[in-house]
Amino acid sequence: MANPIVRTKTVSTKVTDEECAQLEALAAERGVTVSEWCRERLLGQLKPTPASPTEEILLGEVIALRTILLNLQYGLATGEPLSRERMQELIEHADAGKLARARERLQAQAGNEAQDGNVGGNETAA
Repeated sequence: MANPIVRTKTVSTKVTDEECAQLEALAAERGVTVSEWCRERLLGQLKPTPASPTEEILLGEVIALRTILLNLQYGLATGEPLSRERMQELIEHADAGKLARARERLQAQAGNEAQDGNVGGNETAA
């Protein structure tokens, strides 16, 4: 039988009556005590939550669209004519590295969150 986790430290905070009622409702929905629910949420912040493949793909598409849009806007501003071939070049250029750029941005964001103490991306306004 595995040894149970022995917890000896306490972390506490004060909340309003309304906030306490909200916490109690959330805990009750999950069938746990407020203390257990709060512990799960707090300790969950210590574990980074990686982006799902779907999130990576969506971010990659947004980055590709941004790349195309900025290049189109720059071309219009400088008087560059937009041919079918030029549009195809822009699309191919944007598609070429979109997933790699999405992963780079997600990794950079995870690093920033770790430095700021908000690992996991579940930032909540206080």
